Amino acid sequence: MAQRLATVYVQTRLTLSETEMMEFAQWFAEQQINMQVKVTENGNHEMSFADDLVQEGLLTFERVAGGYLFHGTCRFTNPKLANAMRKAVSMYKGDAIVHRIYAGYTMVYHYVGGTAIKIIESKAGEEKLVYEYKDTLGQLQRLFDKNHVEAAIQVTNIEINELLDARIVCTTELEKAVIDRQLAHLTKTLFTLEA
Repeated sequence: MAQRLATVYVQTRLTLSETEMMEFAQWFAEQQINMQVKVTENGNHEMSFADDLVQEGLLTFERVAGGYLFHGTCRFTNPKLANAMRKAVSMYKGDAIVHRIYAGYTMVYHYVGGTAIKIIESKAGEEKLVYEYKDTLGQLQRLFDKNHVEAAIQVTNIEINELLDARIVCTTELEKAVIDRQLAHLTKTLFTLEA
């Protein structure tokens, strides 16, 4: 098995509440990872990780309304720390582009909402798609919704045609006015459905 040289979180976005921020720090402590948390004057949290007295990574969580936001890049060479960060991104539904660097190639992972949606192998300038998430259930639901709308359009068209036929045989202006109001309503409905 190839040995990973480094893991680089190229674009990472984690949004944590006050409680989640404490849980996040506790998570790394439970993984027996050396970590120091520094709270700055403006309320930001800086988390630094060390491996054998060598600083491994720094995460700065910016204080925002209702919680904390980390948006940035970090690099880990310690596999244990990289694995803990991967699990944290998943647990806290983070978004990230992660490069797992091996000798001769790089695996690029795209996370959205804590789930890997795409994995690409990059080797000698060539990229090969290894995995891509397919939202089959969502696609089927959208197809069903689309068919549902098409059926509603058909029904509305039939109702409009029936009202137009009824308007032709109307004998009083009052009957025509009632039908015209119904036609106006159905026309708006049809316009909305076709949009």
